[in-house]
Amino acid sequence: MSKTVRILIIDDEESIRIATAAILEEEGYQVDTASNGKEAIEKASSNLYNAALIDYRLPDMEGTELLTSLRETTPRMIKIMVTGYPSLQNAVTSVNKRADAFLMKPVSMETLLKTISDLLRKQEEEGKYSEEKVAEFIETRFKKIEEKKTA
Repeated sequence: MSKTVRILIIDDEESIRIATAAILEEEGYQVDTASNGKEAIEKASSNLYNAALIDYRLPDMEGTELLTSLRETTPRMIKIMVTGYPSLQNAVTSVNKRADAFLMKPVSMETLLKTISDLLRKQEEEGKYSEEKVAEFIETRFKKIEEKKTA
């Protein structure tokens, strides 16, 4: 990726935030952290993040509740749920609330990095596709306007 990728890590366990941030920064990502949902919403409201790693259980709200709030602040942000409470119900709820991935703790860093990389690639491809469609629309509209002028 040519631009700086910004990732927000939301987890109430400081050791997880610090370790994950260090690994992601080593990979070239710009990282910010939040220890609870309220802090994450505040940061996402004032900063643009490409992705968020969200702990399923936070001290002030469930991670799935945070998914909805983050979708409102940054709809295209990649949202990866990370949980130490794996269950089919948690996974289904996360997917229904539009999580882009669901990983179980302890997450291998290789799996996490691959998931982030794959989702960022998909995000970039979707962005390019959208830009192409907008350009195509503008070009078509311009031709129609020109045709009306000459008619």
